[in-house]
Amino acid sequence: MKVISVSFPLSLWTTVRSVGAFNVACSFVALWALVKVLRALRWRLKTTQLRGPPRTSFIYGVSHDVASSKDSGGMYERWATEYGVAYMIPSVLGQTRIVLCDPRAIAHFYARETWTYVQTPLSLALLESSVGRGLLWSQGETHRRQRKALTPAFSNAAIRKLTSVFYDSAYKAKGAWDTAIESSKDGDAVIEVQNWMNHISLDSIGIAGFSHDFGSLDGKRASVTEVFDTFGNNQKVSAVNQVLLLLASAFPIITKIPNKRRNLVKKLGVVMGEISNDLLIRSRREKDVNMSGKDEEKSIIGLLIKSEGQDAELHMSKEEVVAQMKVLLVAGYETTSISLTWALIELSRHSDVQTSLREELFAFGADPTYDQLKANLPYLDAVVHEILRLHPPVGEFTRLAAADDVIPLSEPVRMESGEMTDSICIAKGTLITISGAAINRSSAIWGPDAKEFKPDRWLTEDGISGKAKEVQGHRHLLTFVDGPRTCLGKDFAITEFKTVLSVLVKNFVFEMRDGPDTPVEVVRGILPRPRVVGEDGIGVPLRVRRYE
Repeated sequence: MKVISVSFPLSLWTTVRSVGAFNVACSFVALWALVKVLRALRWRLKTTQLRGPPRTSFIYGVSHDVASSKDSGGMYERWATEYGVAYMIPSVLGQTRIVLCDPRAIAHFYARETWTYVQTPLSLALLESSVGRGLLWSQGETHRRQRKALTPAFSNAAIRKLTSVFYDSAYKAKGAWDTAIESSKDGDAVIEVQNWMNHISLDSIGIAGFSHDFGSLDGKRASVTEVFDTFGNNQKVSAVNQVLLLLASAFPIITKIPNKRRNLVKKLGVVMGEISNDLLIRSRREKDVNMSGKDEEKSIIGLLIKSEGQDAELHMSKEEVVAQMKVLLVAGYETTSISLTWALIELSRHSDVQTSLREELFAFGADPTYDQLKANLPYLDAVVHEILRLHPPVGEFTRLAAADDVIPLSEPVRMESGEMTDSICIAKGTLITISGAAINRSSAIWGPDAKEFKPDRWLTEDGISGKAKEVQGHRHLLTFVDGPRTCLGKDFAITEFKTVLSVLVKNFVFEMRDGPDTPVEVVRGILPRPRVVGEDGIGVPLRVRRYE
């Protein structure tokens, strides 16, 4: 019998035993540390060293200050005033982020997003656990393919057909409010408007996107609304959870540790997955019995079903299809309802603006069509974009440089050495942060009245400063970001926003329940949401009466 030698594995095991498991572990740790040191040295040599605020915490840098601030955009703006339009901030466990507050630098960044600048490991982990590997999660060629497959559903022609859906939802809310006011002895009613904006947004995205009526405006309690509402009722973050979230930027695996919010995110993903699967099954069945035609293929659900085909030019896997539905549900629900709520708050605070908007709407007459909403109501357009400027639903984001790059600046900044530079070198692995809230409300960019709610700025040629015109986003805003990741549903959201607001302002007068100076704070939902100070959950109670 021939004996086969296994001396190498045995000798290796003998060596490990003789050296000791502890020493082997130490060797791996030393190797890991060496790699980290070499990367850090390369980063320092290849990246322009900029000035910035000193760390306030040895562990967190300034991340805890930013996370706990009531106005993080204001913090970024103050640092830009002190250190220049590009600066460095110390982050968690020795990490450093470069913050861009310069329009030219931001335009360069956006032009290279999804390729040179990609999602951070933490962002990928959080997105995958909540909405799956869809449009928000994907990068590079995968992102291009997924976006191209969905683009026809958000064309002007597609949204023009959906405008009636938005009107239907707005008039359902109007009917319910009329009933509440009629039953009141005082001729008005206190209505928690944010809850209603949530219902309008959810029912609208359900019907417009998936031909499904969630019925939340009719009082139906769908599982998805219950999960969404639970997020709004759980703003309190324990000290332990806050620490874990901050540390997760350095160790994304921490996001796997069970806690109340993670369990909610997981439940949201499961519930949306079940709903998405049910809608897909129903739509496939309808297609099989020839209930869908060419128009159906241009709807969101129709395009998704079409992309499932193995011979489809822009094929998506079943996992990707369900992920797109989750993304669209969350985006359609959260962002529009937040913007509508802020609009009603600002109009309640500024009765003169509310009156001017109502006058324009009545002077126009009947409910405007899609094309008229875009072109014939300048003051409505100004109010909507002023809300989007002051209150972007997503305030900031951070990306990771996947390759070395050089970012040009529109004005020079002083480096750590004291010398000036008009461009900054970025090494692979660098974290880049852009605060849309800071740019949208920057006094250096928008002028001394940048923090004021002033729709008139959109109505005159000189209302927007020259610096603001350098911002390359929709209407010089970063609310919908820019480049390959420009919000695909931008026109969908703006049309819904204008439609709903026009119906509500024509029919009702809004006031803050406790007077125009009622304080409003920002609290955590899935995205940050407004809340009247002292209210539970995401309460925004307004005094509403019919316009006579």
